[in-house]
Amino acid sequence: MTVQISDTGKIRTLALNRPERLNAFDIRLVADLGVALRNSAEDADVSVVVLTGTGRAFSSGADLKEVAERVAHPVSPREAKSAAFVELIDTLAEFPKPLIMAVNGLGVGFGMTILGFADLVFMSSEARLKCPFTAIGAPPEAASSYLLPMLLGRQNAAWALLSSEWISAAEAREIGLVWKVCEPADLLATAHRHAEILADKPQQILGTVKRLLNAPHREQIAAAAARENQAMAELLGTGANAEALTAFLRR
Repeated sequence: MTVQISDTGKIRTLALNRPERLNAFDIRLVADLGVALRNSAEDADVSVVVLTGTGRAFSSGADLKEVAERVAHPVSPREAKSAAFVELIDTLAEFPKPLIMAVNGLGVGFGMTILGFADLVFMSSEARLKCPFTAIGAPPEAASSYLLPMLLGRQNAAWALLSSEWISAAEAREIGLVWKVCEPADLLATAHRHAEILADKPQQILGTVKRLLNAPHREQIAAAAARENQAMAELLGTGANAEALTAFLRR
């Protein structure tokens, strides 16, 4: 089971569950998270969703081993991963209920850019984030070329996307990517305490407010994701990206 699902009252917790791979997103995890989110959206008994990770990572991003093997063997279903990822981004962008993310450990690549779709982000004081795209010869993804400048401001987003440097929990809060930083042992309890406050409100009004918050950004998110997908199709397996994937497989 790549996504653990548990319900407490009206709160559903989804935990990414590939701890042996630092919760890296392979085809199955991408698809399973999409299904879990869509089922949560349709479940009338769920008012708020909390997303976190198992083990010592929130998510290490795309499973580079799988990506490298697909590039090396083009007969593999590259299109399936692309389609599943596009569907997951659409699901996140259209998610109709409050979505809280609790970053329990390192978040790399998609493990950081997915935070752009959260309504509230809580982060362990010991966790770190990184967008390593320039280090592996890849473009941004998950509409982060739009969401990060909107959330963080142009220069903070430029540093995050261009530098491939680590961002601490304190820095993430300072630039506006994270709402609250918690001691590791208090992270989930704090996230759930705030989720309970939201879940106590009528689900209809929660959905209305969420829809109004998202409405100004839907077209821009879709357009940014399309541009990024085109750039990924052009760069994947070529130049610096090919070198990075080859080096990863050798390790």
